Order: sequence, then C-alpha cells, then structure tokens
Amino acid sequence: MIETIKNILSESGFAAIQWQQIVMLCVGGVLVYLAIVRKFEPLLLLPIAFGVILANLPLAGLMAEPVNGANGGLLYYLYQGVKLGIYPSLIFLGIGAMTDFGPLISRPSSLLLGAGAQFGIVVALFVAVGLGFTPQEAGSIAIIGGADGPTAIYTSTKLAPHLLGAIAIAAYSYMALIPLIQPPIMRLFTTKKERAVEMTQLREVSKLERICFPIVVTVFCVLLLPAVAPLIGMLMLGNLFRESGVVERLSSTVQNALINIVTIFLGITVGATASGEQFLSLQTIFIILLGLFAFMFSTVGGLLLGKLMCLLSGGKINPLIGSAGVSAVPMAARVSQIEGQKANKSNFLLMHAMGPNVAGVIGSAVAAGVLLALFGN
Repeated sequence: MIETIKNILSESGFAAIQWQQIVMLCVGGVLVYLAIVRKFEPLLLLPIAFGVILANLPLAGLMAEPVNGANGGLLYYLYQGVKLGIYPSLIFLGIGAMTDFGPLISRPSSLLLGAGAQFGIVVALFVAVGLGFTPQEAGSIAIIGGADGPTAIYTSTKLAPHLLGAIAIAAYSYMALIPLIQPPIMRLFTTKKERAVEMTQLREVSKLERICFPIVVTVFCVLLLPAVAPLIGMLMLGNLFRESGVVERLSSTVQNALINIVTIFLGITVGATASGEQFLSLQTIFIILLGLFAFMFSTVGGLLLGKLMCLLSGGKINPLIGSAGVSAVPMAARVSQIEGQKANKSNFLLMHAMGPNVAGVIGSAVAAGVLLALFGN
C-alpha cells in the first residue's frame, strides 16, 4: 500500500514541480487577488491569472503541441485563435459595437490628441532597441504604451510571439492601474487653472455622420496601412452594427455573448503562455518597466498636445482631456473627469474626454499597423 502511494506521488505533478512553476503559481494567485479583491480589469485579468496557474501545473500538458500524431493540449488549440489574430479582431468587433464615436465626430481635433497619446510608443521603441531588443521585440513592447490590450496581443503575435505572456500581462495591468498612474502625471504637467477650464457642450451629431464615419475610416486606414485591416475593419464593422439601427440582434450579440466568450478564450490562453521557464527572466523585468515607461510617456504626450490646443484655442480646451488619448475606454476619460472636478466642481469633461479616448483606440491600431509594416515579415 505504501509502495503504491509512493509510486503515485513519484509520477504526480508534486514530484515534477520546479521552483519557477511555484513562483508563477504565486504570481497567478496575486493576479487573482488583484482581479477579485481590487477589481483591476477583472474581466480579463481573472482568466489571464487562471491561465498562468494552469500553464504552470507540471505534467498537465494543457499547452502541449501535437507530437507524432498525438493530440495537443486543450489550451494549445484554443491558443490558435490568439496566434492567428482571430481573438483580438473579434474583441475589436465587440468594442466597436459598444463605442460611441459621436464625441470624436463632433470635435475632429480629438484625433490629434489620440495621436499625441501614442508618443510613448515611439519613445519606448527607441529605448527598447537601445537596450538590445530586436526591432520586432521593441515594437511589441512599445505598443503597450497605447494602453490597448487586444492591439498589444495582436502586434506581439505577429512580431514577437515568445514575449506574448509578459507583454499581455503588462498591458492589462497598466490599463487597470490608470487611476493610480495618470493623476500624478496630470497634476505635474498642468496648472490648476488649466485643469479648471470648462468646455462648451458638444454639437449634435447626425445619424448620417455616424453611419458614414466607420465606412470612411475603414477605407482610409486600410488603404494607408493594409496590415491594420483586421483590427480597424472589425472595430468599424461593430460600430456600423451599432449606428445603422437595423441589426439590433447582431449588435447585441457582439456586445455581449460574442465578446464575453472571446474574452474568456483570449485571457486564459494568453495567461497560459506565461510559463515559468520563459517568464522568470531579466528580459521580463525590462518588458514590464518599458511598458510602464511607454504608458507614462503616452500620457505626457497627450497632455502636452492638450496644453498646446488650450493655448491655441484661447483657453477653451481643457488639457486634461489629452491624457484620455490612450485607448483604455472609458477608464482614461473617467480619470480626466475626476481630475477636472477636483479643480472645478462644475466641470464636466467626460464626454469631451471620450473624443480623444475613442480616437486613441484608432490611434493605437494605426500605430500597430505602422509597426507591422516596418518590422513584419
């Protein structure tokens, strides 16, 4: 009986577990805590966290590739949706159906703020290359500065799939930490007088404008950068579902059932790429720090352009909306609203900040297209 127990234990995962896997199980536990207790992007962070745990259980083989005709692991097959760029594109389809581009259409200058908030991507790209990363790896790391998880995942799968786990966890962590990271930067780069600026109400956007917008953006962006077609195309198709008013069932499906299913598959398989042997390295630390660096500089870029627009408009534009140019919708816009109200209780910046915020979604996708055009195979 004792021998039988010994044999079972010797062939179990307990006998095969390595210190790296123990550390990653702890990392997964911390991510579960952040998702459940601190509510940091729980919809994605929780499946990512459990994916990390599953991938680091020895002998489970959930990410095992097919060998000699034997079937691969469950998560290996689900991961093909990430590897082939299917899940990020479907996430964009859902985001498009949930997004109101009205504030951006009403104030087209918001596109400039969305572009300015991609500044961190450029800075991080050069810094990463200077630290010894290849251009493909540097591009994948730099895109974290766009604060757009699906875009970061899509870019990484094309340029540096071996870094996907670290990049995805860094991207979604910083998206979740926006309320902690952005406010000190916003207060540092703006005066109280600037933060107190009240903005006039946005004009009403016609239904024709709302319908034409996704079509025009798709045609222009895809002609300019064909590599971005899957992201921009799905984003704008989802928005066309929303604005057309004739396919409520399709719009409802992609906003709810489809995006929820894809989010589960995306999160758990991305987390499963973070195996201890690959994740626990000096390279991962650099990726996490560079991601924070990129995100901070993206916030700075949006704020500085916001200050310039405030100056040129004669003080009619609150520069705080520039920080919402990162594409974390709608969290970044809410942070602008909160900081604006701290300076002026009668300040209502949310809808004004949503313009740069949704412009940032387009901007990060375009930035990804540029990186793929420059460094893709």
